Amino acid sequence: MTELSGNWSYPTTIWAGPGRIHELPQACRQLAITRPLLITDAGLKDSPIVQETLSIAESAGLPTGLFAEVKGNPIGENVDAGVRAYHEGEHDGIIAFGGGSGLDAAKAVALMVGQTRPIWDFEDVGDNWTRADAAAIAPVVAVPTTAGTGSEVGRASVITNEATHEKKIIFHPRMLPAVVIEDPGLTVGLPAKITAATGLDAFVHCFEAYCAPGFHPLADGFAIEGMRLIKEYLPRAYTNGEDIEARANMLAAASMGASAFQKGLGAVHAIAHPLGALYDTHHGLTNAILLPYVMQYNRPAIAERMDLVARVLDLPKGGFEGVLDWVLAFREQMNIPHTLSEIGVDADRSAEIGRMAIADPSAGGNPQNLTAETLERIFLSAQSGELREAV
Repeated sequence: MTELSGNWSYPTTIWAGPGRIHELPQACRQLAITRPLLITDAGLKDSPIVQETLSIAESAGLPTGLFAEVKGNPIGENVDAGVRAYHEGEHDGIIAFGGGSGLDAAKAVALMVGQTRPIWDFEDVGDNWTRADAAAIAPVVAVPTTAGTGSEVGRASVITNEATHEKKIIFHPRMLPAVVIEDPGLTVGLPAKITAATGLDAFVHCFEAYCAPGFHPLADGFAIEGMRLIKEYLPRAYTNGEDIEARANMLAAASMGASAFQKGLGAVHAIAHPLGALYDTHHGLTNAILLPYVMQYNRPAIAERMDLVARVLDLPKGGFEGVLDWVLAFREQMNIPHTLSEIGVDADRSAEIGRMAIADPSAGGNPQNLTAETLERIFLSAQSGELREAV
């Protein structure tokens, strides 16, 4: 499996390959971490991969704490509790472990362990990040166990303000983990349903980044190749969770998507964020459901760009229609619901969702002009399944 291993230095130091979790002590020592706190979500707390990782660290002389009080959609109190655990255990660094929720919470804890302001003061608005004491941010080693959010290479965390029921993007350049360990062996136990939802999350990251306006050929290149990898390897990982080649390539594609969306995201994420805050929906699954409805709305602005997507994905039919048809079939292949109503989202709060979505930072990257009303209409189409009405 040596062909699946590599050391990369963009956008941060990444050690990729099977078995590389055993290099965790080396990563910690490289960052002068002697007493790490491993932060993950509640669902992984007692899992074999967490216990093995703790054992690897302890056996190397690194006494390691465990904090797992993290919800699927992390809230501010999760971060506050993590900060308390960090100080009470006298830790000096963080191992961010798991999927997007665990990684986001861990990075937010790393930011907050040395700050005096509340976390909401570091929302990604203007130059708010300059309020932070950068020297007090804890070093982070990130270990993703799903191939979806790409949070391991991100400089921000999505945290829900439980008082306002809003998802906020918390940002600081030094929230980017210093070392990432991408070991596909840690993802082989991921259920097919979660493999599909997280994998399509990565696809949406690539797709929205590619469609975002602006000049960023580097991001476009990552996005296009990320989409190609996901088309080829996600069905394999979904069908056979132990396909290590597919798992390795999906981890890479997830990191590529998150690197690409420095260019921007769009209406899929703008709507998904309030849905996660109000209905506690799974972020990747929500994105997967929303994508074709947003594509229809954005068609006038993105149709020309779909020619290249169709060619790179080697689709039987070119252009916008070919890409849309493939997206619908790809979702169906992995049993992704077609409507938001199938995951428990009703239409009662549509106007509120439209208002929250237009205020979301992701809305600014959408290629087609948005209003609260158009976002509400897209949401209602996705809730009911009337795809053509989204135009």
